[in-house]
Order: sequence, then C-alpha cells, then structure tokens
Amino acid sequence: MTLLIGSLELGLLYGIMVMGIYLSFRILNVPDLTAEGSFTLGLAASAVATASGHPAAGLFLAALAGGMAGLVTGFLQTRLLIHPVLAGILTMSGLYSVNMFVLGGTPNLTLLGKTTLFGAVQAAFPGMDKEAARLLVSGLFSLCCAGLMSVFFKTRLGLCIRATGDNEAMVRASSINVSATKMTALAISNALIALCGGIIAQYQSFADINSGVGILVVGLASVIIGEALFGRRSVTRGFFSAIAGSVIYRYIIALATKTNFFPAYMLRLLSAVIVGIALALPALRLLREQGALRRKHAA
Repeated sequence: MTLLIGSLELGLLYGIMVMGIYLSFRILNVPDLTAEGSFTLGLAASAVATASGHPAAGLFLAALAGGMAGLVTGFLQTRLLIHPVLAGILTMSGLYSVNMFVLGGTPNLTLLGKTTLFGAVQAAFPGMDKEAARLLVSGLFSLCCAGLMSVFFKTRLGLCIRATGDNEAMVRASSINVSATKMTALAISNALIALCGGIIAQYQSFADINSGVGILVVGLASVIIGEALFGRRSVTRGFFSAIAGSVIYRYIIALATKTNFFPAYMLRLLSAVIVGIALALPALRLLREQGALRRKHAA
C-alpha cells in the first residue's frame, strides 16, 4: 500500500514537469533540452529557500528561476538564431554551474529538520497523517497547474502560442511576434519544470545536483503514455493526460522495481525504449499501410 500511495504522489508531482515537457514538445513543437538544467535549478532554489525557513517562497523562486532559464533558451533560439537543440544544450550546460552556485558550491543540500510545505500542511491539520498531507499537496498542485494551463491556452496569448506551434509562417504573416510567443512558451514550460523540481526538493527533503539527469526522457515517456491512453484531441485533455501518463509511468517503474524484473540501473533504458517505440509508431504504421497497398496492387 505504501508503494502504491508513494507512486501516486510522485506521479502527481512529476506530472507538473510532464506538463512543461508537453508544452514545448507538443504545443510549441520545439525540442527543448533545457529541462534537466531547469529542473535542478528549481530544486536548488527551493532547497536553499526552505533551509532558510521560507518553503512557500522557495516554490515561487523555483518557478521564477525556471522561467528565466526558459527565456535564455528562447533568446538563443529566436534572437541569436541558434538551433533549438543546441540552444537547449547550451543553457542546460551553463545551468550546471549556476545550480552549483545556488547550492553554495556543494553537490547536495539536506532539508532534514527544516519545515517544508508538506510539514506545514500536516501541522495545519493535526489529525492528518504524513502520507495524507503529501497526497493532498501533490493533488492540489498538479490539478491547479493543469487547470491554469488549460485556461491560459484559451486566451489570446495562449492561442498565439498554439498557432505558432502549428504553423509558424502563417502566424508571422499575421503580424504576430513569433519570437515573443516562443520565448513566453519556453519560459512557462521551464517554469513548470522548475516548480516541479522545487516541490520534489521539499518532498524528498534534500537537493542533489544530479537530480535532473534523465528527466527529459521520463517526461517524454509520460507524455506518450498519456496520449496513447487518452488521445490528443484538445490542449485541456493533453495537460490532464500528461498527469495521468506521469502517474502510470510511476506505477510501471514501481512494478518493475518491486518484481525485480529489471535491475534499478535499467530503468532509464526502459524509459528510453518506451519513448523510442512510441515515437516510431507513425513510421511503423505508414510502412504497414504501404505494405498493404503493395500487396493489394500485386494481387
């Protein structure tokens, strides 16, 4: 039971990060590799603020720092005309040093004995146990973020971002500032990813400089799992399916860990295989249709 509840909590929390990946990967249609750096940046900023006795401010600082990281990536892409993949790599590489600076030059920081957001919620409701407080905070944050994103992408700016991802040339011809919409989208995407890192730091009561390694693959796997189950009919469904995909991914990982079917060091390979297969499905489907058409003509 503890494993099931813990996986649900982590799935809901990481769902915030998956929404950020979904925004850049599906809505904006831009490969953004900043995620690993911005996740750790949010983790570090939240941990430092929480260690100073300000857990709520830590989450705000995490989202703000992630948004600034996204702006840097957007600036490299739109103003300096650097390829999106290279822009993300440059920002991610630079953020490693920034994250070390935020953590005070140490690779990790413990929050044991410090008041976190989860501890504050538990203290506010004396009859609530630790797991219930964690589940409440996880659910509220993930659902609120999904709801806010759904509303935002129905506004004029949100529609401009969606249109930029669908047809950039048409948006540019309509006198919409494509550079501004891209930078805004990347800032929001990385703010969500960093916010997730900030909450995770308080959830696990420590921050580590290597916490963001492989987070992009985890996010892509969760996005694809959610889309496979719930489809891609609307942006609202996309954000909520991202959360669902994150929860299902965590259960898959928990099952693989509990059954010892895969060693712990194979979990990232499993994620990469899931992403690779899902991304290859359109090509495999096309090859199957072409093969069926050739057999039909041959007959």
